[in-house]
Amino acid sequence: MNELWMLRLQEIIVILIAVSLVFYVIDFLKKNRRMNRIGTGLLLTGWGVQTLLLLYLLIGDNRFPILSLEEGFYFYAWLLLAVTIGLQVIWKLDIPALLVMSIGFVFLVIHTFGAGRETGGAVSDSLISELLIIHITFAILAYVAFSVSFVFSVLYLVLHRMLKQKKWTSQFARLPSLSQAESMMTYSIIAGIPLLFVSLLLGLEWGYIAIDGFNWLDSKIVTSFLLLVVYLFVFIIRERPRVVGTNYAWIHVYAFLVVLINFFLGSSFSEFHLW
Repeated sequence: MNELWMLRLQEIIVILIAVSLVFYVIDFLKKNRRMNRIGTGLLLTGWGVQTLLLLYLLIGDNRFPILSLEEGFYFYAWLLLAVTIGLQVIWKLDIPALLVMSIGFVFLVIHTFGAGRETGGAVSDSLISELLIIHITFAILAYVAFSVSFVFSVLYLVLHRMLKQKKWTSQFARLPSLSQAESMMTYSIIAGIPLLFVSLLLGLEWGYIAIDGFNWLDSKIVTSFLLLVVYLFVFIIRERPRVVGTNYAWIHVYAFLVVLINFFLGSSFSEFHLW
């Protein structure tokens, strides 16, 4: 099999596992078994393709592919994903499965995109740029989710004020109800948190692979982790008695300010981020 095709298949595996990880985090946050089943299906598909590639290497080279560090990473990631499947499908241990899967995903990405760097030339540049594209795509999707949360929080505050002052016209009939606006705030951050989490994993690995002397305390990295912590905090406190109604909406508004800080201020002081 052509080496480039092998790398392309490994990229597909990374994407499948990344999306699976997103669904697992959503299930962890919301206890949604449908999300869990989708995540498991994607994980099984990615692991199945990875197994076929492992068998191809085993048969093609007539040896077990663990003699180099690169091959060791691949086999280690394969084993961790196999353990994840066992924990998730057989024993139903969701949190340990999520943690083991996250470690396996990290090593899978290091193998896939780090290996391309060693080949040098156009293949190396292509693989590293594709890792960056995947990282940016997940980050943008997370920003979109947080923006939707902000929109519905503002709508909630406007609707609440209009109802309180009894200022209602037919033009506002198409607006969501207060309960719908509140639900959309929550659903949006449930989507945004795992997307940002996966984006951070990919971004850190891209920086480690692509940048010599990578600064782990770069302003963009720090503000991105701050953003993740803020929205995790919003999610955790959402069911407290005092965090309801307008208080909950205002928390979303303030959280979105951190998105803007991350997007603009964090990028301005970053050593390598352009946005």
